[in-house]
Amino acid sequence: MAYRFYTLDVFSDRPFGGNPLAVLPQATGLTTAQMQQITREFNLSETVFVLPPETPQGACRLRIFTPGQEVAFAGHPTVGTAFLLTSIGQVPLTGSETTLILEEGVGPVPVVVRAEGDRPVFSQLSAAQPPDFMAVDRDLGDLAAMVGLEPEDFLGGEWEPEGVSCGMAFCYLPLANRSALVRAQLYRDRWQDLLGSSPFPHVYCFCFEPEDPSCSVRSRMFAPALGITEDPATGAAATALAGYLARRQPHTSGTLRWGVEQGVEMGRPSFLAVEADQVAGQTTAIRVGGRSVLISEGTLYL
Repeated sequence: MAYRFYTLDVFSDRPFGGNPLAVLPQATGLTTAQMQQITREFNLSETVFVLPPETPQGACRLRIFTPGQEVAFAGHPTVGTAFLLTSIGQVPLTGSETTLILEEGVGPVPVVVRAEGDRPVFSQLSAAQPPDFMAVDRDLGDLAAMVGLEPEDFLGGEWEPEGVSCGMAFCYLPLANRSALVRAQLYRDRWQDLLGSSPFPHVYCFCFEPEDPSCSVRSRMFAPALGITEDPATGAAATALAGYLARRQPHTSGTLRWGVEQGVEMGRPSFLAVEADQVAGQTTAIRVGGRSVLISEGTLYL
């Protein structure tokens, strides 16, 4: 059997930035084992397999795999797949904004694709689940040692480490400055002892000292549980980050916005546009979006 595939760089407006993604837009007939093997063959952080929808409102169903396992939700595969399907005409554009529902393990995920003329230029997902907050009952010194830092490298105050999930759970470590973020490195044995079997095994370090003046946050993400040493752009983590940040503005109403840069240390700079709607301090919706670039296409023979 022959299966077409495409690769993209997601959360970037130019090639070789952002987070690479492989997509098989017609994956019917592949087994779960084959999907995992194909994902390992591509050796990217995620590969998406597009299947017919199971509900009338769905545009299609996505199965998303990392090199280690299948996941119920991931941000850059969602954003990138919506961009690709409208780019190749598998999902037709309906105007300057096209809304499609992507069925994922976490549930239906709405995505808006913005177009200029007949060309998609930006796609934005809406979180399928509200943020779920979890206390990180770990010694700060141990958490610091896990990422090669000292307790003084953490921001402190109200910015305590916290677990947050909008479909995928991350441990958020707010750092004091960019220097600490650049120096961070995950020690796998310490990670295994502290977070390996926790509900929030993926480690998201961030600070409020970005290089890009259009951004407000700079971040790095380590996910050894998924077979990912470091990820250059993590939409699911940016989604839950919005919940973390919005929670610390308890008296606000309206739409909060952040620009997040990630992947700089990996040589793959990425930009994620993040929004959270607040009503009397309660987060009612979260959106994450960005640009994507088509890189390659080809055929797998199985």
